[in-house]
Amino acid sequence: MSGKTLARTPGLIDGQRPARSVIRLLMRRPWRMTLAIFAFAMKEVPLWFLPVITAAIIDIVADGGEVTAVLWWFALAAVLLIQNYPNHILYTRQFMTVVRDTGADLRNALAQRLQSLSIGYHTRVSSSIVQTKVVRDVENVELMLQQVTHPLLSATMVMIGALAMTAVAVPQFLPVYALAVPIAIGIRYGLRKRSRTRNELFRREVEVLSARVGEMASLIPVTRAHGLERTAVTRVATGADGVRRAGLNLDMLNGHVASISWVAMQLLGVGCLVLAAVFALTGILPITPGEVVLLSTYFTLLTQGLTQLLMLIPVGARGLESVRSIAEVMQEPDLEQNEGKRPVETVAGEIELDEVSHRYPGADEDSLHEIDLTIPAGQTVAFVGSSGSGKSTMLNLVLGFLRPTGGRILLDGVDMQELDLRTARRFVSVVPQESVLFEGTIRENIGYGLEDVTEERIMQALADANALEFVQAQTHGLDTLVGERGARLSGGQRQRLAIARALIRDPRILLLDEATSALDPESEQLVKEALGRLMKGRRRWSSPTACPRSARPTASSCSSTAASSRRAATASCSTSRAATPTCT
Repeated sequence: MSGKTLARTPGLIDGQRPARSVIRLLMRRPWRMTLAIFAFAMKEVPLWFLPVITAAIIDIVADGGEVTAVLWWFALAAVLLIQNYPNHILYTRQFMTVVRDTGADLRNALAQRLQSLSIGYHTRVSSSIVQTKVVRDVENVELMLQQVTHPLLSATMVMIGALAMTAVAVPQFLPVYALAVPIAIGIRYGLRKRSRTRNELFRREVEVLSARVGEMASLIPVTRAHGLERTAVTRVATGADGVRRAGLNLDMLNGHVASISWVAMQLLGVGCLVLAAVFALTGILPITPGEVVLLSTYFTLLTQGLTQLLMLIPVGARGLESVRSIAEVMQEPDLEQNEGKRPVETVAGEIELDEVSHRYPGADEDSLHEIDLTIPAGQTVAFVGSSGSGKSTMLNLVLGFLRPTGGRILLDGVDMQELDLRTARRFVSVVPQESVLFEGTIRENIGYGLEDVTEERIMQALADANALEFVQAQTHGLDTLVGERGARLSGGQRQRLAIARALIRDPRILLLDEATSALDPESEQLVKEALGRLMKGRRRWSSPTACPRSARPTASSCSSTAASSRRAATASCSTSRAATPTCT
């Protein structure tokens, strides 16, 4: 089952039952797990059978037996030990494949789920926290599986073997073994609630710190410009101190668990040895010297296994808390609902707003109220208004990032609520105010998401975006690295690359979010020329900078529409071949 399938079955990961979720994840590959458990059982045979061989040899020596008998027991021991190697390799191959595949599936499922969640979710949750869930939490699950499964299986195999061989040799001693299990279970459940609480607190503090570190990294230019370095460091230090305190509390709890577990199991081991010796000396049970060693060795193995499991409670608790963290994303209900809706095959570009209203959660009034507007394909429309008047809300509604709380938005006469917006957006390009580039080459950024895009096509898009000259001036041309978020390029260069990325997709609908507002006059002119080429023959929807500043519409020269208690001026602008917009 792939990560894609896992993303479509979010109920498989239940934050309320993380242990059960882990078992479900492992059993998605039943044949590998069955083979891994079989190989593990075979390789562990020496662990519980060697005490039998040891006891037999001791009894042969005590009774003055034959050397040949000792050699036969040695031969059996050698066979059991040698088979450990191939079975251990087989177990490692099968089980670790399951673990690594599960980790990859979880990361792929998280990525797909994050792409399905609404824009509202992503505005509420820090990108650094999302990154922590995809990287750190999945890694914790992998570590838990690696570090807990082996001792768990080993203790189980030893327990089964020890009980079976004791039942054959000295069945009267079985009740003594039974003491270890309830004591171990009691320690585990006695600390369960405190362990979960402290692991959850530690995880939350790590997420807070991750968010503050991400915030600091993104705001370094602003911080430096205003001399706020100490403030930034203090914010991170506060988060780091929260992690320190939560981590120390968790470490102290884990220390109590480790010490209590070790003392309890060691006392049981010593008690078993003494009890077996007393039984042999007093004749209460007919136990031979070899059987004394057998019983003591088995109980030591049993208590060691249980001690190891108890000491792994911190690892298991951290892994299960990470499962809960992953479940927060996988079970998040705030989805952009597209499944089962009508796919969009073609787009002409006509958009109609029919009494569209939108109110943000918790707001007292609509940000947009009963907007009626029809824009035929091929027309440019600019929205002009003060900050907070609803321009970005209008753009996000048309793009489908927000859903109307009243009225309808129609694309080519079809209510967008009925459409799979993922397919509709294949015909849309967005040029934001702050161009978004990822860390890679110019070639990769321009052809992002396109398969088999030719170099000629990329060069033509760059030329149409007035970006070809500065790209060719770079030492490595199209293979020039742009840096994180395009940090190695100027604002105008980044914006022209964003336009080239829009051009190469040949969109039917173009959305511009103040695409030139932050540029110098020369860069602005180059970008506007590129936008003029991009908008020819297409339906356009833009913010004020679709019109030049010299001819920008104002509330006095363009018709106005009420937006709740605020005023949002809307203007229809037509663009001639000379790219000289006029307002009507």
